[in-house]
Amino acid sequence: MQLNLDFRENIEIPKTPKPKGKLIEVMPNDFCIVDIETTGFSFASDEIIELSAIKVRNLKRVENFSMLINPRKNISSFITGLTGISNAMVRNQPDIKIVLKKFKDFIQNDIILGHNVRFDAGFIHREMKINFNENFSNDLVDTVALAKKTYRLENYKLSTIAKHLNIDTKGAHRGLKDCEMTYLIYKDIKNRLG
Repeated sequence: MQLNLDFRENIEIPKTPKPKGKLIEVMPNDFCIVDIETTGFSFASDEIIELSAIKVRNLKRVENFSMLINPRKNISSFITGLTGISNAMVRNQPDIKIVLKKFKDFIQNDIILGHNVRFDAGFIHREMKINFNENFSNDLVDTVALAKKTYRLENYKLSTIAKHLNIDTKGAHRGLKDCEMTYLIYKDIKNRLG
């Protein structure tokens, strides 16, 4: 498969994009859980390949959003092994700009909740700047920080906490599944911490 690798050659991509939303220490009842999958872990050279969210109102799931994205570059065998997302799966998927517009309409001004949320928000912020010259300014709640206050575990990876709570991890490292696990973990944390 031949992919266009120079589609951003004239765009300056920030090495460490910082979302403009504040990291807040509240436990909301209304929010959107967000998770992304990427071609790797570098803000400078990697791309989003899946963008997912769950809208929550009064701690109840009300709507899902999940779309694959054509990253215009090859997905490595490591990332395919981790996520299950292959080059063939994204070949005919829309560009990030199309997906991001739908995502913006979905999340609106909601608080964004996620596991290691600044990673996801950094990629989203970069894409908002590149594609719309806008900041990603939604406030953020990080379930990693909340989990560290709640559980005593060897690490605070999403799957480690999920297994500790007997939450099914089959399909982990896909956007919507990771959102679902984050949702269940957050509900448990909120129940314990009030």
